[in-house]
Amino acid sequence: MSDKPRPCPICSRPRVAAVAPFCSERCRDRDLSRWFGEGYAVPGRPALPEEIARAED
Repeated sequence: MSDKPRPCPICSRPRVAAVAPFCSERCRDRDLSRWFGEGYAVPGRPALPEEIARAED
């Protein structure tokens, strides 16, 4: 197993501790934008409206 730091998941540049696991605020914001824009998804079936309503109670 290597102790070599993993690169930024967006652009593969070296990570910066202040914005880890990214290299810059720009890459961090690009990642967040992908989540908001449904560029990423968690595997599984979509939640039914009734399940969402129960979870909010």
